[in-house]
Amino acid sequence: MTRPPVLTLRKDLTRTLRQGHPWVYREAVNVPRGIATGALVAVADRRGREIVFGYFDDAGPIAVRVLARAPITDLAALLRERLCDALAMRRLRLDLRATNAFRWVHGEADRLPGIHVDVYAEVVSVRYDGQGSRACYRELPDLLRACAGDLDVRKVIDRDARGGQGEEIEVLENGARFLVDVGRGQKGGLFLDQRENRLAVAARAAGKSLLNLFGYTGGFSVHAALAGARCTDTVDIARPAIAAARRNFERNALDLGAAGFHAEDAFVFLDRAVARGRTWDIVVADPPSFAPSQHSLPAARRSYLRLHRQAARVTSRGGLLAAASCSSHVARAEFLTMVKTGVELAGRRFVLESYAGAALDHPTLPVFPEGDYLKFALGRVE
Repeated sequence: MTRPPVLTLRKDLTRTLRQGHPWVYREAVNVPRGIATGALVAVADRRGREIVFGYFDDAGPIAVRVLARAPITDLAALLRERLCDALAMRRLRLDLRATNAFRWVHGEADRLPGIHVDVYAEVVSVRYDGQGSRACYRELPDLLRACAGDLDVRKVIDRDARGGQGEEIEVLENGARFLVDVGRGQKGGLFLDQRENRLAVAARAAGKSLLNLFGYTGGFSVHAALAGARCTDTVDIARPAIAAARRNFERNALDLGAAGFHAEDAFVFLDRAVARGRTWDIVVADPPSFAPSQHSLPAARRSYLRLHRQAARVTSRGGLLAAASCSSHVARAEFLTMVKTGVELAGRRFVLESYAGAALDHPTLPVFPEGDYLKFALGRVE
């Protein structure tokens, strides 16, 4: 067997890597010339002892994504084993008869760093994190079909391939029907990582009014309406998303007369609602990432405080506020503090009832805090 190229650590990361951290940043290693992107490499300490093995990416801040702590003799066999293990875990934890849209592979947490694989009924969608992963996992479409078992995989698509055409199909999430565009549209039209959080809100929605801010295609609204919510309002600045939300209501035979769909900026909507004295029993605030980088954190903090202040003002006394953040740069403790502080700025008090993360098919690794991105705080506003 040909030995892979060796990258020597500049920093003492031996313990971290042996504990399972899946990334080696470019600044932390010496990179020899001539390594092809996607090639298998070894990472060694300064004494030359090989610690971990993975694949190389010649662009971006992450030089090596770790696949194993032992030399890799058969990459296809390793990938097949892990793909099968990941699917088996989803089969155990999800009812695939009622939910046929789920994440099959959640990258690093499933020991397949640099890829995310989502299933939308009979279509499997792959997102590659850079050219390194695309090159390393070049056999992935065939391996996915080989591991699918009784899943009816009609096609495997490269989510970021240029020239891809949209295709709208219907999927099920805990029995609710959603239309998703598997070739276009953010996250295909359904944020799979909020699945359990949508159920948590729906469980409290019977007879209540709900405001869904940054509501995209209406996931929280549909589940709440199916659970017996008195009325719902879905707000998103993207008109196509709001049009899709309306179609999702129609797909589930829900009463459009009890549903409002608002294609406008959520902050503008909130300011007007505050001025009019409108309130809802449940308010969901699930914005896009306010902090896509460490540099953007100061502005993100201001945006979160403003959002939670205004959201609290339109939450009825004793009502529920569901506040979410999808930024890994915002720590869990800090986000909860921002929710509480924002509510206090409105002259109210936030009483936390539950604090969750992403859905169970989006697992996290304790040694990899970068992967713990979604925060979801549900509590009363008094």
